[in-house]
Amino acid sequence: MEYNISGIGNVSTVLRPEARLAAESRLLGWNVPPEELRHIPEHWLTYAEPPESLNYLLGTLYIFFTILSLIGNGLVIWVFSAAKSLRTPSNILVINLAICDFLMMCKTPIFIYNSFNQGFALGNLGCQIYGIIGSYTGIGASATNAFIAYDRFNVITRPMEGKMTHGKAIAMIVFIYMYATPFVVACYTETWGRFVPEGYLTSCTFDYLTDNFDTRMFVATIFFFSFFCPTSMILYYYSQIVGHVFSHEKALRDQAKKMNVESLRSNVDKSKETAEIRIAKAAITICFLFFVSWTPYGVMSLIGAFGDRTLLTPGATMIPACTCKMVACIDPFVYAISHPRYRMELQKRCPWLAISEKNADSTSVASTSTTQEQQQTTAA
Repeated sequence: MEYNISGIGNVSTVLRPEARLAAESRLLGWNVPPEELRHIPEHWLTYAEPPESLNYLLGTLYIFFTILSLIGNGLVIWVFSAAKSLRTPSNILVINLAICDFLMMCKTPIFIYNSFNQGFALGNLGCQIYGIIGSYTGIGASATNAFIAYDRFNVITRPMEGKMTHGKAIAMIVFIYMYATPFVVACYTETWGRFVPEGYLTSCTFDYLTDNFDTRMFVATIFFFSFFCPTSMILYYYSQIVGHVFSHEKALRDQAKKMNVESLRSNVDKSKETAEIRIAKAAITICFLFFVSWTPYGVMSLIGAFGDRTLLTPGATMIPACTCKMVACIDPFVYAISHPRYRMELQKRCPWLAISEKNADSTSVASTSTTQEQQQTTAA
């Protein structure tokens, strides 16, 4: 294949290492061994090498992301697994999401090493490891978020019928990884799609740039099953939750108005509903973060397969890669903010974190005792 690239010459010339080194402005992949060049989409090899400072900045940013995510998600996995009060069927899905986020950041040493060595330093082997882990954790996180939305929908809208069991939760997790496996195997064996470097050649993902029908079909399929389907489920279930909560609240207010009382709920019922709604809010927040972080990646892959590829500069494609990692850092802190039992267990096991969380049970007991004392005093 031969075509001119901004006066540099044809692609066959650009791909020769001696020509790339001789250029006034070195091109991406100048330091890649000739036998490794075939693994890199030609689209990236036509761009100038980025300044070293940008690679160092990204490498440093990923070090920060990695430390934050491993600590945060590690605490979620440890506390939710070790605390008996948190080992509920619903929380098995929470643990799986934390595992996906944790493993997603376990592959970042490959990115960091490549960044500090200016490109495709770990070669195709590092790229395959990066792609495999990224696919399992990315698809796993999207499917887990969808099942969390389904579970919250059942708990809030059908509390008596839709109870989650340990068996059902484990079956969901097995399904999630079986769901991701065909895409991973297809790319790794290159029977349909492949894992290739992208952007500054420091990260890897599935190929969305090769100009043929198979690639376009693969991109459309993986976009539909790993992004569109989970996102549609998330939007449907949470819209149903919001609708149910609003209609339930309206019905209670109307009934209270008819009975000339302020509220139909007891203190116990109020606290119970508050806990459920807070958990639902946490799940909605995490799913929103998932949507915000993965949408740029989905759009980028569609542009690469079906749109104007000149929009996909190396620098632009590193932004979606960063947003995907950033959400893995934020998720565990959403749980820490919104889950009272998690904060209680964290306070008990890690007192050095200086978390101040009151025990809900003791608070309700104290409140009940105070009410009884007031009633006795009034009677006297």
